[in-house]
Amino acid sequence: MDGSGPFSCPICLESLREPVTLPCGHNFCLACLGTLWPHRGAGGAGGPGGAARCPLCQEPFPDGLQLRKNHTLSELLQLRQGSGPGPGPGSARAPSPAPEPAAPSAPPSAPEPSAPCAPEPWPAGEEPVRCDACPEGAALPAALSCLSCLASFCPAHLGPHERSPALRGHRLVPPLRRLEESLCPRHLRPLERYCRAERVCLCEACAAQEHRGHELVSLEQERTLQEAEQPKVLSAVEERMDELGARIAQSRRTVALIKSAAVAERERVSRLFAEAAATLQGFQEEVLGFIDEGEATMLGRSQGDLRKQEEQRSRLSQARHNLSRVPEADSVSFLQELLALRLALEEGCSPGPTPPRELSFTKSAQAVRAVKEVLTVACASQWEQLRGLSGDEDGLQKLSMEDAESQDPDSTGHLESEVSRDYFLKFAYIVDLDSDTADKFLQLFGTKGVKRVLCPINYPESPTRFTHCEQVLGEGALDRGTYYWEVEIIEGWVSVGVMAEDFSPQEPYDRGRLGRNAHSCCLQWNGRNFSVWFHGLEATLPHPFSPTVGICLEYADRALVFYAVRDGKMSLLRRLKATRARRSGPPASPIDPFQSRLDSHFSGLFASRLKPAFFLESVDAHLQIGPLKKSCISVLKRR
Repeated sequence: MDGSGPFSCPICLESLREPVTLPCGHNFCLACLGTLWPHRGAGGAGGPGGAARCPLCQEPFPDGLQLRKNHTLSELLQLRQGSGPGPGPGSARAPSPAPEPAAPSAPPSAPEPSAPCAPEPWPAGEEPVRCDACPEGAALPAALSCLSCLASFCPAHLGPHERSPALRGHRLVPPLRRLEESLCPRHLRPLERYCRAERVCLCEACAAQEHRGHELVSLEQERTLQEAEQPKVLSAVEERMDELGARIAQSRRTVALIKSAAVAERERVSRLFAEAAATLQGFQEEVLGFIDEGEATMLGRSQGDLRKQEEQRSRLSQARHNLSRVPEADSVSFLQELLALRLALEEGCSPGPTPPRELSFTKSAQAVRAVKEVLTVACASQWEQLRGLSGDEDGLQKLSMEDAESQDPDSTGHLESEVSRDYFLKFAYIVDLDSDTADKFLQLFGTKGVKRVLCPINYPESPTRFTHCEQVLGEGALDRGTYYWEVEIIEGWVSVGVMAEDFSPQEPYDRGRLGRNAHSCCLQWNGRNFSVWFHGLEATLPHPFSPTVGICLEYADRALVFYAVRDGKMSLLRRLKATRARRSGPPASPIDPFQSRLDSHFSGLFASRLKPAFFLESVDAHLQIGPLKKSCISVLKRR
């Protein structure tokens, strides 16, 4: 028999010989324990070594412990080996016939012993768990699994667990295919308790050591509670899946938009480069033609002068030769040839054409070099400008707005009028609250609701958790494009806005609150009126209370806009944005300190990635994120 498995001794790793079961439930060979405990034999005599411990789980035992052979386990080992007393391969099939329905004459106690062992029907197509005690190749379906023996047994082989007092304390569960998963990996003991503080399953040793003082319950009790919460969890899962579906639809449209824009831009750039290449090719042909024309013109004139000079030289040479051949006695011929020589000389004395100081076509290379330098500088400048852009959000937003159903509601002439909410739903951003940032006096309801409470909540330690301000951030950071989300003010004083991702959550209360520093800004409802905060300055707004507030973050435009949402319409509360610098001259209106602060520092807020932020100022403050899901899905389907 193989030495590994539930029927092997953990000390010698061989099959159990004269098995002994300790009170902790672990089985060992009697001889192996006698070797480890030399002062404890079968009689249980104590020795000077103090209380003994289990070699596997180190659980101590009293001095009076007696080590005696477990006869029931010995029978199980003999049955597994098929060489001892008990039912053989033929008799193992005896329990297979199903019991007849109880008749009036049947004794009422007859079916009770086998009732707990009756296996549950297995789903069609799924192989049942087999009995570990049946012979190899003829194992029957298991009725129960023992977490102490780490084995599964059919109804026939469950007899020792029903008869033996040492095995009656074992925990029997419905058949498990992987029994090792039901054991503590540290102590190799059954998982029987549940820690609600850390939400893990525990064995008794873990419960008594690392989890002392925690709220511990049985697995059955926790399962009953969790099964009651299951519909709520499934509902939240469905809601989350719908939100992800809306995000996926929007992301797919963005991906398609980016691809189509890249294809169109690539075609436009290729066409422009082809036109630029054609322009350079035409300029090259013109310059080369100019060189050819200048060469032909100047070459023709110079070659004509060359022929005349060669002819004059030839006439002088011929007249000189004729004069040298006149005889001494022929005075007439002498005078005639000398006159001809003088005439040829006088004809050749006229000044000839001077060579040009500079060829007209030699400036072509200079012109081409100038064009090359201009192109080099222009290409470098345009490339730096192209790389210096913050991203493609401008172009992407322009493409996204081409199919907008209405004009930009923040353009001139529309600031005070109501606009349709559908326009903003195209930029909807589903905000989930980040529990790792929530202050201990904030209670979260899922990922959408938060309320300020009087008693602190025992949240786990987190480096991103606010420690001095009752604030919480949304998950995910925003760094480009346009985002829109909504908040419902249920009760109390509430501030909603954005905060830089790298802002320290350990800042003190006076500098860490939303809108009281240069790293955040917000819209506040203080029970009387709305106001906006940035960098410690407040600007009161003359608008009535609206329970639903819309926040639109326009990262490309470096603006944050707050709206009051009512019945599908949106009214502008305040647009936060740095204005352009005014020209020199007297101001047209008195200086607004809040706007001056925006002009000086608001653009710097967008140097970091931003997160949705929420500050609950009063003790009864309560807010809810959304709802946007169904509206977003409806708008995305229409698009």
